Amino acid sequence: MKAFLFELCVETLLAAQAAEQGGADRIELCERLDIGGVTPGEKLISETIQALSIPVHVLIRPRGGDFVYSAAEFDLMKQQVNRIKQSGAAGVALGVLQGDGRVDVARSRELAELARPMKVTFHRAFDRSPEMGEALEAVISTGADCLLTSGGAPNVLAGAKQLKMLVKQAGGRIQIMAGGGLKLASMVEVLQQTGLRCLHGSLTRRAGERFPKSVISDLTNGQASILEDDVRTAVRLMQGHFAAEMI
Repeated sequence: MKAFLFELCVETLLAAQAAEQGGADRIELCERLDIGGVTPGEKLISETIQALSIPVHVLIRPRGGDFVYSAAEFDLMKQQVNRIKQSGAAGVALGVLQGDGRVDVARSRELAELARPMKVTFHRAFDRSPEMGEALEAVISTGADCLLTSGGAPNVLAGAKQLKMLVKQAGGRIQIMAGGGLKLASMVEVLQQTGLRCLHGSLTRRAGERFPKSVISDLTNGQASILEDDVRTAVRLMQGHFAAEMI
């Protein structure tokens, strides 16, 4: 069994292909990363699933902004889950909050149950919760398989202490995946400080940044791009960390 999991968040087919070729274990597919991501269109979902051999997880989020949804928005989310399940995706990332920032267990559980047999990740809506320990128990009660979080901090390195506490509290009841502001330069430090085995990142570069020749990129209209070389570097760093851990 592999010692770690590395998930790439992507918003184009080319980025998804770069993620796979670089050695990512799976992707989270979305659109509009500039506003935190929304559910991608059916065409992109279908093309990506057909093109990739690694698991494709799809974000369920009808709009940017908060995670408190109207009845109409929640109905749309249920429709999105059903469409994505029919598309052959391996999983979904979702999350619903109450007006006070606490996890909406009933609605999140309803979506999670609807999504089966796909895998379910409760996404970074969690990081808006007022109390992390209470929120973790709520997420576990939704039936989600995985929790994606930065530990409530602006980035995973800043949230490392809280992430370590969440791992301890979870006690194997749910997979904890660190995500949010992940950088190649601090990946190993995050792993060392948290004891985590699962990381999530976008590793995006913007137009105007320096790109090596081996780039698969999507720089039209200033869109962010994932570099195969960066993904490969990230995977190598994780491999090296866990290899050293076993010595």
